[in-house]
Amino acid sequence: MAEILVLVDHVDGVVRKPALELLTLARRIGTPVAVVLGAGDAAAAVAAKAGEFGAERVVTAEASEFADYLVVPKVDALAQIAASVNPAAVLVTSSGEGKEIAARLALRLGSGVITDAVDLTAGEQGPVATQSAFAASFTVTSRVSQGIAVITVKPNAAAPEQAPAAGTIETVTVAFSPAATGTKVTSRTARVSTGRPELTEAAIVVSGGRGVGAAEGFSVVEALADSLGAAVGASRAAVDAGWYPHSNQVGQTGKQVSPQLYIANGISGAIQHRAGMQTSKTIVAVNKDPEAPIFELADFGVVGDLFTVLPQLTEEIKTRKG
Repeated sequence: MAEILVLVDHVDGVVRKPALELLTLARRIGTPVAVVLGAGDAAAAVAAKAGEFGAERVVTAEASEFADYLVVPKVDALAQIAASVNPAAVLVTSSGEGKEIAARLALRLGSGVITDAVDLTAGEQGPVATQSAFAASFTVTSRVSQGIAVITVKPNAAAPEQAPAAGTIETVTVAFSPAATGTKVTSRTARVSTGRPELTEAAIVVSGGRGVGAAEGFSVVEALADSLGAAVGASRAAVDAGWYPHSNQVGQTGKQVSPQLYIANGISGAIQHRAGMQTSKTIVAVNKDPEAPIFELADFGVVGDLFTVLPQLTEEIKTRKG
């Protein structure tokens, strides 16, 4: 089978869940070859994890440029590795950085790029990607017709599945281009942890909208999220009102999420919000307005006051968890 390069996201030596999803998807369309950049002393552990999820080979590279400069060093590495491997596709996580890497890499390789795929299958003429287009109003299947397919995949597009493989480690030295040092990282500030999952990677997201009424109203949303081990999201209306941080906004101008379960509370369901969560596997809506557009989208709906419904649901979940 053709080899598939997978850029493995890792933080402090821990492989992020979307990378494991990419390896799982890569096995559907070829033989995964993991690419681990700038892992330092944790490179062996990261490579071992990639091997657990199907990587037959793990190509590692170490250089200070990966940490000291933005994006381009990783593009240089992927372009160099792709030239030696000649894969059928390169898979990258659909994040802000991931999509920039993919676009630059496709340009370098003279290839086509597909962003925000939600599924991958093998095709006679190369990998076929499924995308949700126009605020998820249409499902599109597409493939790259020129060069090596470069594809970014949304988190939660697939459940990670272990499939132990050889995971043979190969170390390469990257020859960086002059552009690699064009944008230097001058400082880093650790994000304050809430103890909740990352919004774009969470399997469950509980969101609040205009219906929460005030910043204090998010307490019932947070309580439900914590009982489920979920991330907390917010609509643009709630964010613009200053009730919740912009970093938690779900929507076309915020973050796009695709969890297994999305619970929308006090959210009307405007197209801007739907664009950010419509690909969720199961959608539950709580709204006191029976005519709210969100109910057209929801798999399950509750017409009622969220300040009555959510505490009851939270208590029931806690009771069942025992």
